[in-house]
Amino acid sequence: MGISPEVHRYILAVLFLITGILHFVKPKLFTNIMPDYIPYHLAMVYISGVAEIIGGLGILFEKTQLWAGWGLILLLIAVFPANINMAVESIQKSGYASLFSIVTILRLPLQFVLIYWVYWACLR
Repeated sequence: MGISPEVHRYILAVLFLITGILHFVKPKLFTNIMPDYIPYHLAMVYISGVAEIIGGLGILFEKTQLWAGWGLILLLIAVFPANINMAVESIQKSGYASLFSIVTILRLPLQFVLIYWVYWACLR
């Protein structure tokens, strides 16, 4: 028997809470990867950090789990351009063979894994 969806929600909650808090503690990590066409980088980092914290807390409670799950999925979709931008800039600066470029490229499909994980643990 596998791990219950409830345990998965706790793991996801911790991941989103830590990441959300990092948006406030180390905002430069996030502003540095944002595409130029997105305005107000710092404000967007703070807004997405709040969304991650609220979503991470929301999936812990049955009454808010559905809305929080959908919110986190939408957030993961919304921040995907920053992940693409990070990979493109890394390739442009260091080439395809650099370790960081390889990691950023491998990070892209992970976004879809996270989306499915939230769906599986919170919405089905």
